[in-house]
Amino acid sequence: MTKLEEILRDNNEFVENKEYEKFSTSKKPNKKIVILSCMDTRLTSLLPSAMNIKNGDVKLIKNAGAVITHPFGSTMRSIIVSICEFDVDEVMVVGHYECGMCNENTDEMIEKIKEKGISEEVISTLENAGIDLRTWLHGFDSVEQSIKDTVKTIKNHPLIPSDIAVHGLAMNPATGKIDVIVNGYEDK
Repeated sequence: MTKLEEILRDNNEFVENKEYEKFSTSKKPNKKIVILSCMDTRLTSLLPSAMNIKNGDVKLIKNAGAVITHPFGSTMRSIIVSICEFDVDEVMVVGHYECGMCNENTDEMIEKIKEKGISEEVISTLENAGIDLRTWLHGFDSVEQSIKDTVKTIKNHPLIPSDIAVHGLAMNPATGKIDVIVNGYEDK
């Protein structure tokens, strides 16, 4: 059985047993919060549990490192949509210690990309077009600084209202303990 077949089998059972009913909620988050977090698998259930977040409480955006790589990219767009369309009034950037994006070895990453079948010609074409793959893939050198930088990008974005609190938090992926890196109430 393929992974897709397994997922579809489980989904059919989920629907037939009406397990979806316990997840019924509205599009607007109950707590009026949008969270940008890392895609790390250790946080999938840990983050909501550690923050006492239930289905329907928040808008949750995940990417590699909980980083905004471009102020007009899809992550920032999702935050702005959350604020303007879904009445969100606080943003929480939740990074975590031991993040794989911290000190990412970009040369090794590029080698892994090649091992996956991407040719040297494609990489050269991208680099000749002005795309610095090493910078783009790098991630960051410090979890705390990355969180501060992402908070600053959000807070200073021209489409973010000035009354939106933007917090920066770092989670321990083993215990779920959260450290405040930036208190958005103090930064208003």
